[in-house]
Amino acid sequence: MKLLIIGVLLWSFAHLTKAIVPAIRQRLIDKLGSGPYRGVFTLVILASLALIVIGWRSTPEEYLYVLPAWSRSIGFVLMFVAFALMGATHYATMIKRIIRHPMLMGIFVWSVSHLLTNGTTRALILFGVLGIWALIEMPLINAREGALTLPEAPGFSGELKGLFITAIIFAVVMFLHPYFTGVPLLPA
Repeated sequence: MKLLIIGVLLWSFAHLTKAIVPAIRQRLIDKLGSGPYRGVFTLVILASLALIVIGWRSTPEEYLYVLPAWSRSIGFVLMFVAFALMGATHYATMIKRIIRHPMLMGIFVWSVSHLLTNGTTRALILFGVLGIWALIEMPLINAREGALTLPEAPGFSGELKGLFITAIIFAVVMFLHPYFTGVPLLPA
């Protein structure tokens, strides 16, 4: 459990440094240079992900709550929404005209989805903390960036293309989920 907690906190704090301690971050960039700083940041994030995976797999499942079976259906729908939001970060979409931070909102929806389908202590730590991190990050970025400039509305074909790609990635992740998390999504 300790590795999971350390990994989640390392991920969160590493991402929050730009907003919480910008002077320290800037000193590191000045000292190391922009490229090496990005390299160190990337290594910290990869280390946090490794700690999360190892911590998740080594933490026994201790149930805090069990939700009704229908919550799994809601969880699957929310996961597709999360993927659509995260995908919207990478292409022109109407989502960006409504939601300023589709990646962070996608992470929040992802965390809620997982909390609806996993009532374990390790799930509460991983998904709860990352969901809270995403909620904290959004207003901090808003304060730093100022007023939102709405992007142009994309065409209908662009929206469909994005949703099609999202559906393919969603299906692949559903298939691979048991291999990288140890948790099957579909009944055997």
